[in-house]
Amino acid sequence: MNEAIDRRLERILPGVQKPARYVGGEYNQTVKDLAEVDTRIAFCFPDTYEIGMSNVGMRILYEVMNNMPGVWCERVFTPWGDMEDAMRQHGLPLYALESHDPVRDFDLIPFSVGYEMSYTNILTMLDLAGVPLHASERKGLHNIVFAGGACTYNPEPLADFFDFFSLGEGEESTVEIVDCYRAAKKNGLSKEAFLLEVSKIPGVYVPSFYEHRYLPDGRLESIVPLHGAPEKVTKRIVQDLDAAVFPTKPIVASTEIVHDRVNLEVMRGCIRGCRFCQAGYTYRPVRPRSPQTLMRQAREALESSGDQEITLSSLSTSDYRYLASLTDELTDWCVARKIGLSVPSLRADNFSRDLMLKLSAVRKSGLTFAPEAGTQRLRDAINKNVTEEDILKTCEVAFSGGWNSVKLYFMLGLPTETDEDVLGIAELVFKILQTWKAFASNKKRGVRIHVATAFFVPKPFTGFQWEPQITPEEYMRRVHLLKNNLFSKSIEYDYHDSRLSEMEAVLARGDRRLAPVIEAAWRRGAKLDGWLEYFDYDKWIAALDECGVERSFYTTRGFGTDEVLPWDTIDPGVRKDFLLRERERAFRSEITPDCRHGCAGCGANGLLTEGRVCDA
Repeated sequence: MNEAIDRRLERILPGVQKPARYVGGEYNQTVKDLAEVDTRIAFCFPDTYEIGMSNVGMRILYEVMNNMPGVWCERVFTPWGDMEDAMRQHGLPLYALESHDPVRDFDLIPFSVGYEMSYTNILTMLDLAGVPLHASERKGLHNIVFAGGACTYNPEPLADFFDFFSLGEGEESTVEIVDCYRAAKKNGLSKEAFLLEVSKIPGVYVPSFYEHRYLPDGRLESIVPLHGAPEKVTKRIVQDLDAAVFPTKPIVASTEIVHDRVNLEVMRGCIRGCRFCQAGYTYRPVRPRSPQTLMRQAREALESSGDQEITLSSLSTSDYRYLASLTDELTDWCVARKIGLSVPSLRADNFSRDLMLKLSAVRKSGLTFAPEAGTQRLRDAINKNVTEEDILKTCEVAFSGGWNSVKLYFMLGLPTETDEDVLGIAELVFKILQTWKAFASNKKRGVRIHVATAFFVPKPFTGFQWEPQITPEEYMRRVHLLKNNLFSKSIEYDYHDSRLSEMEAVLARGDRRLAPVIEAAWRRGAKLDGWLEYFDYDKWIAALDECGVERSFYTTRGFGTDEVLPWDTIDPGVRKDFLLRERERAFRSEITPDCRHGCAGCGANGLLTEGRVCDA
């Protein structure tokens, strides 16, 4: 451990919230002998310890990199505001948890970026580390900064800060990137020569190898590849999840985290195709893990971590083909050991009494469903493929089985939404309340129906990527319309911050002109923007004004279907003509059946190697 940093930590930690976030030393962390290490990696997650330690992707890639001989990967998280202030006051640089060595001493600094409102945290971390913010300012092979994660499907707002991006699933490409770096370091290559080499790895996007040209009205005119870079960079996928790395000896967090349990990833991809859902398209094609692999991973992870709950995770876990046999075996194993079993991402059209009984065998938690819209017309427009009958039948099953609590998630501001659709949410919730009154097996405790609405954010690579976002003022009008029509004290209603969702939309569909805005907002004090305690809308508006950028250009304007999009260089496997077809069907309120009812021809099957098929 770094003694100089440890001495300063001893003075700082007693005065900050949750000091356990910053000490490291957790059970199952990886520590290596520096004499046997030639490449050091500071794996950064631009949010707090509790969020980052719950991230399955980070856990997987931590193990992938530490499985490489001669490579040591350590974890770095964004400090909370009080810790950041203390670090700056005492001259304490950002450090890695395993060794407490400064991040600036590391060779590679990868970030996992999953949420647009974490962008200023990236700058906070680089600045605290003493690493130059801009890729152009970092010379040589020391401190190569790159990123992966969901936000890299539109990497352009971050293009100034990162040397390159790794697109898609990283289990294999990360090894190739690290090996490429080690070879470049061994052979004494320049940074420019290394970037040329790493750009040859499928799935790697080097933004400096592309020139963005703009029309007088601010729209993109063209994206021109340079230095032999490909016109399109296609994401990477793992072909066989059973053979992929999975952390069966997960690090045991030193303080409570968001998902304090074993998280079993049962499949990747989604059979549905909700037109607003970026992950539903970008995670395609569908690839499940076998029940045998999952049972082995569950037993090993529980025995090595001591966790008392398992979560079966995916975009739509109740669509996992082998869910019945897996939960049968897991239930028997968990009940004997008093271990909880939970299945989030449930759908109202395939929730069964059998599944309900299995989930309540050890402990009963609340049920969560996402109808997304209040009327059938709008649910069809967004391709939710769930009916009011499905929703009410599911609630009947749950209430008759002893549940008295249900959470319901909706969106406001979806394309084609009217006031009738907003009021439809209130009508649906009232019908759910009536269902409880009619079928609840335990009425003594009363019922709690939690309703939450999100502000629709149009995301790249969805059927709605071209659509305008409504204004925050209009969103709040619809919020109050709904709130004024929810009459029962048994109904709780929460809604997302409208201004935060507006900024999320700006960053989600932004181009390279957003990088100076992010930096200007950060220099004005923006940080931890995903947390309402810190999000300051005025700082972002001032930054936009300072940089001469109009936020409506990325929000209420919408995009033309023939327009060059900032993310057109990226290929997620799903074709643009398919997304356009989905957009047209949305305006006709016409559904596209899920993948099990016939392939809709999205194009993602083209990512599979010969002999493999989308296992929807």
